[in-house]
Amino acid sequence: MTKGNLLSSLFSMTDEQAMWRVQTRDDHGAFARIVERWEEPIHRLCARMIGDPHRGEDLKQEAFARLFEKRGDYRPGAKLSTWLWRIALNLCYDELRRRQRRGEASLDGESVGELKEYLADEPTPDTHLVTREEGELVRRALLRLPEIYRSVLVLRHYEGLKLREIAEVLEIPDGTVNSRLAEGLAQLTRLLEPQFGRQRPESSQAQDRAAVDARRTSGTCPDPPTTADSARLLSSLAVKTNC
Repeated sequence: MTKGNLLSSLFSMTDEQAMWRVQTRDDHGAFARIVERWEEPIHRLCARMIGDPHRGEDLKQEAFARLFEKRGDYRPGAKLSTWLWRIALNLCYDELRRRQRRGEASLDGESVGELKEYLADEPTPDTHLVTREEGELVRRALLRLPEIYRSVLVLRHYEGLKLREIAEVLEIPDGTVNSRLAEGLAQLTRLLEPQFGRQRPESSQAQDRAAVDARRTSGTCPDPPTTADSARLLSSLAVKTNC
């Protein structure tokens, strides 16, 4: 096979075909192709789970090293992305537990700015749905959730996985995914409620006050944020991938 044909073959093969070559031939070209396709989504996942883009980069590298190390365990025909998401999440869980034992927070002051700068390179959210300030509130609140809820919210609302795919990654029933999503959104809403609107631009706050006055005049009460609001904020911040 010529060099041109080999490159064409590598670029056209599926993740599963590439992993089969890695498993059976130690094909470093095929492995490099897997890394190229998946390094950004895996980095995003790790950065969002632990709240630290730099440590997220380390965990991303570790995830691919673990993938190559465990290549003999790959089951031909299984979806590679499911296995890769699982490897990365397990590394994030280990990191979070180490931090908990050391009494460290998931996000320190320096990392807040770094995470904000890292996420600022992503597509700008629809300004009619969410402001940059609201996005920062959501990201901070997300990092306060227990990991079992944070993981399903990140996979669903940021990485765009379907419920069935999340169930496969986490090795739990579809119904458990649904219940964790619901509880995660409920907890996120409770975290956001005391601050909802606190960091909104003055023009938006003025509109909110006008709406509150109108509701008071009509005898109704302003609505607190709902789980639908939280889901909307997450979805509008989401980075849609083609992986």
